[in-house]
Amino acid sequence: MAGLAGAPADGVAQYRRVVVWRHGQTSWNAAGRFQGQTDIELDEVGRAQAEASARLLAALSPGRVVASDLTRARDTGEALGRLAGLPVTVDLRLRETYAGRWQGLTFAQIDEQFPEEAAGWATGDVTVVPGGGECRLDVAARVCAAVEEHLRGLPENGLLVLATHGGAARVAIASLLGLPHDRWAVMSGLANCNWSMLEEMGPEKATRGLRWRLAAHNAGSLPEPVTVQEG
Repeated sequence: MAGLAGAPADGVAQYRRVVVWRHGQTSWNAAGRFQGQTDIELDEVGRAQAEASARLLAALSPGRVVASDLTRARDTGEALGRLAGLPVTVDLRLRETYAGRWQGLTFAQIDEQFPEEAAGWATGDVTVVPGGGECRLDVAARVCAAVEEHLRGLPENGLLVLATHGGAARVAIASLLGLPHDRWAVMSGLANCNWSMLEEMGPEKATRGLRWRLAAHNAGSLPEPVTVQEG
């Protein structure tokens, strides 16, 4: 899905936007290990990814940057904060899924040691508790609560950027869009340092239970905006 760049045409109402941004690569990402809440730093590739994507996101003039306290996400967020001239707020609710006994294992090891749990997790079951940690429903609830809090005071055309983690991002996006729990698996994961953008739809849509729409998913660049003519 293509990203949106630039300002809307004159006369078009502007609503708040949220960018959900995954951290850059770590050595555990490269090795295929389940990180969970283990505090792993960005590797050299990840640091370069953070700097490159921060330059793109800074062009959108963010109004607020919030990051998970885990080093890989906090350092990613701070790359944008430096360019945008913004402080980075740290929020533990943006942490990755706590996966208990799974953390540090490769995905092959998880499949071998926890076959039933792993099978349920792979289907996208939102109630599976990986490694005795927390389920997807719990993760989505805490991330979405953070979104609501950090949107407060943001102007109607403001942009909130969240530097978070792949699993946390995926379930938060699905929840914000109001997808049924058994359809959360249709959301693909974010690549390292890619992002998704959600836009508020305005009061006329909110009355029908629709608040957010997905403007960009798994984006890593900002193409020139296009004008779409209907009819």
